[in-house]
Amino acid sequence: MSGVIDSKLAELGITLPEAAAPAANYVPFVKTGNQLFISGQIPMTAEGIQFQAKLGDTMQTEQGAEAAKLCAINLIAQMKAATGDLDKVARIVKLVGFVNSTGDFTEQPAVINGASNFMVEVFGDKGRHARSAVSAASLPFGVAVEIEAIVELSED
Repeated sequence: MSGVIDSKLAELGITLPEAAAPAANYVPFVKTGNQLFISGQIPMTAEGIQFQAKLGDTMQTEQGAEAAKLCAINLIAQMKAATGDLDKVARIVKLVGFVNSTGDFTEQPAVINGASNFMVEVFGDKGRHARSAVSAASLPFGVAVEIEAIVELSED
């Protein structure tokens, strides 16, 4: 039987990917107490890395927001891997979004809205979160966006 959040994802036509394995010497998430810290997720699908570009140069804000949404889907996949049940997510506490952008690009918040809006769409009020949206001169593999998360889990 699927839970409330799994049903919401299905209603939105979203199938969660397999949670990505780390690309270096780190773990994809750390659970401590009722907090879950999720390492930065990039816009990747089963077909590989997507959205390799620099905002303000070879990519526009709208496509950056799509990349951020894909990062959010991958964050949720890590939540599922960590908990086994997305209904254990009590709140999305914070997202930290990094945008691969030119020095004069200033729409980082609009790019990261792709992830923020999706979290609220999936989790409702529990998806409302604190956030940072910052520029980066480059990101791993040349991706446009990378996002990490802090999540509060319900008590077991």
